[in-house]
Amino acid sequence: MDRSRTWLRGIVLIGTLCMADLQATPFTPKDDSQVIGTLPFRAGDSQTRQLSSLRAAVTANPSDPEATVALVQQYFDLAIARGDPRFVGYAQALVDRFAPRMTGSLLVARGTLRQYRHDFAAALDDYAAALALDADLASAHAWRGAIYLVQARYDLANSECTALKRLGRAVLYGGCAGMALAYSGRLEQAYATLRQSLSQSLYDEHRLWLHTRLGEISAWQGQPKQAEQHYRRALGFGQDDGYLLAAWSDFLLDQNRAPEVVTLLASWESSDGLLLRLTEAEFRLNLPSATAHIQTLAGRFAAAKLRGDTTHRAEEARFHLRLRGDARQAAMLAAENYRIQKEPRDARIVLEAALAAERPEVAKEARDWLHSNRFQDHHLNALDVQIGKLPLVAQSAGNSQ
Repeated sequence: MDRSRTWLRGIVLIGTLCMADLQATPFTPKDDSQVIGTLPFRAGDSQTRQLSSLRAAVTANPSDPEATVALVQQYFDLAIARGDPRFVGYAQALVDRFAPRMTGSLLVARGTLRQYRHDFAAALDDYAAALALDADLASAHAWRGAIYLVQARYDLANSECTALKRLGRAVLYGGCAGMALAYSGRLEQAYATLRQSLSQSLYDEHRLWLHTRLGEISAWQGQPKQAEQHYRRALGFGQDDGYLLAAWSDFLLDQNRAPEVVTLLASWESSDGLLLRLTEAEFRLNLPSATAHIQTLAGRFAAAKLRGDTTHRAEEARFHLRLRGDARQAAMLAAENYRIQKEPRDARIVLEAALAAERPEVAKEARDWLHSNRFQDHHLNALDVQIGKLPLVAQSAGNSQ
């Protein structure tokens, strides 16, 4: 199997990992015989067969790092697709067996698990160590580029894209370069670059990812019909993908199509990012189920806070702003999130919360990004204009609490 098929997803997944279940923290079993739960698969489906095959390979040769990396990668993909971070715990247990005898591939795998927890500095250390062992390790370049994109360090991201091009990884390069162009405000070039990658793609995983991002870029460009075409093409692959479902749901909500979100996400309550969007749709429609779902989300965010888990601030900010009407709390959380993650969706919640709370200073960093990169999205641009009309009040000590 070509591992670049799934490593490509690193270019998008880092900024969206808050869609994982806030209640289900990554769990590391003590030994191979410990029963840790029943996995949500149908008997005989392809994912079950593949997972069983990968587990069997590791059981047969537990000291084989490549077999372990393949299983770790499968667990990680399942964590993202199903919104269940328990799979990350299983993966972590596998990787920990090899410390300190880490190969380049294992270092990349560990870095991937670390960035899942938003420990970007440690993840970057792992990728650097992997590249010190093998400068041509495409997965390390792809994941490092993904982190730099989330951090809005576009020069560094472009260096990783160039490395992927040098290695002949055309689709990886196109995905990396396309998103660097998009975040830098060059949406037409970004769209063309991703379309070129789509024409070169051989795998459904790539095509799903590329159509999803093309849908987002089309929406940013104010082309909803084109965006919907791309989203529906991505959905047509019939694969569980939490990021796709979230992006499509956000698009539908922006188009005032809340009933479709309720239908789409009815069976995804276990994923908090998707439950948040389901609840928002129910709230808009005044459905009775919204009340119970708001209580569920509040409990999960509270539990995360007790654990010291701060990786879900953007989702929590959206919860407080759109479902609780607490703009000041939302502004605080969104600003804290933006210090770590600086993608367009992170900028949007900062701007929305700052406007609602009438605290323009909270949005300064996001607005600076918007202006310096000339990023064009009618939602962000409209929010920016409205915030610019607010009086700038000196932030007091009380405001920062």
